[in-house]
Amino acid sequence: MGKELLRKIPSVDRVLKQFSNSNNKKIKDAVRKGLDNLRRAILQNLISEVTEETVRKFILEELERLETFNLRKIINATGVIIHTNLGRAPIGEEVAEHLKEIITGYSNLELNLETGKRGIRYQNVKDLLKELTGAEDVCVVNNNAAAVLLVLSALASGKEVVVSRGELIEIGGSFRIPDVMKQSGAILKEVGTTNKTHLKDYEEAISENTGLLLKVHTSNYRILGFTESVTSKELVEIGKKHGIPVYEDLGSGSFIDVRRFGLSYEPTVQDVVKSGVDIVSFSGDKLLGSAQAGIIIGKKEFIEKVKKHPLNRALRIDKMTLSVLEATLKLYKNEEYEKIPVWKMISESPESIKRRAEKLYSYLDGKLPENFSLSINGEEAEIGGGALPLETLPTFVVEISIKDRNEEAFYELLRRGKPPVIGRLKKGKLLLDMRTVKDEEIRTLSEAILTGAKRLVG
Repeated sequence: MGKELLRKIPSVDRVLKQFSNSNNKKIKDAVRKGLDNLRRAILQNLISEVTEETVRKFILEELERLETFNLRKIINATGVIIHTNLGRAPIGEEVAEHLKEIITGYSNLELNLETGKRGIRYQNVKDLLKELTGAEDVCVVNNNAAAVLLVLSALASGKEVVVSRGELIEIGGSFRIPDVMKQSGAILKEVGTTNKTHLKDYEEAISENTGLLLKVHTSNYRILGFTESVTSKELVEIGKKHGIPVYEDLGSGSFIDVRRFGLSYEPTVQDVVKSGVDIVSFSGDKLLGSAQAGIIIGKKEFIEKVKKHPLNRALRIDKMTLSVLEATLKLYKNEEYEKIPVWKMISESPESIKRRAEKLYSYLDGKLPENFSLSINGEEAEIGGGALPLETLPTFVVEISIKDRNEEAFYELLRRGKPPVIGRLKKGKLLLDMRTVKDEEIRTLSEAILTGAKRLVG
């Protein structure tokens, strides 16, 4: 049977004659790959007959795939606000408009408009960051891992860096502080234990070859119970006593005190600068809610050394990152936090989220197959991105269950749909968390669900 069906597959040339633009490379690729896919489907016993309509279907599917970008917009219904796999922090419409203006033309990226001479690209955000954080100077690179590597390379290569054993973190992508330190040429000197590090541990570790005292904020985890650690302010006092600079890597740095949203205290960038820490680094695309960047701020004498290091040029940011960062910082300066999507989602009330869930429910109620059931339930959402790892936010989800337990197959259809929908499976049910779904996405989300359900039941 399979051999007979294979013989019915038309040649590439014969199919191309049906297209007026048969010389188009995209058409040729779609025909070749579409016929290959048809051949594979026959060999897998997925096709029982080959007709003109069957051939056309496979070719059109391939043509559609070729025209679809690999990186595309999705609907985030996971409830995770800063989702690493989904691009972390989204940017607001106002910021996006500024980005479009910059990238569709030329800009004064490295031109000082006042003098007419070559300028420094960091100058475009330097004054804003200084004003917002209280720091003396600024340097920005392409992500926070790069920031850590650059600071250690510039200030401690060949020297010892004293750090608490409880702060030797590993984050996504196997990024480990000891590995980065080794790459920078700095020498790791661990002090204390996993759960307890005292002032005397740092004091006793300092030698003639000590280059930095390093504090790493435990963004991705918390050590609870019988614990003790040294504060930034206490570490600064030790640094001053011995003439050694103190560097703190915040990971996910925030400009806003999250206690206003009922969350546990998370040190703000401003708090750390006020403590006297000499150098601070943090991410741009986490709690800051901007583009991916590694922001380095601190005392001028140390930031100058960082700027002059050869690695700085290799790790510098481009005009797109710079434009998004500047536009976001201006929102902070004007206290327009509601225009920063991350903070809008974090601060939104459960009642408002429930209204969105009810709206999605109303679009779906009575339109899904009989074996589908819907409900609205309270759940907990995550901030994500390594920030506030033990904190959750109350949320509401639209829960979908299927009588024949086909939730995973249904979720796969949603994930591969147009647009892709990313939710979460829990105890055999699909949860669509409305904290991370925009108002304007609800109609599209409902259509994606109805399309997926129709495909699932055939």
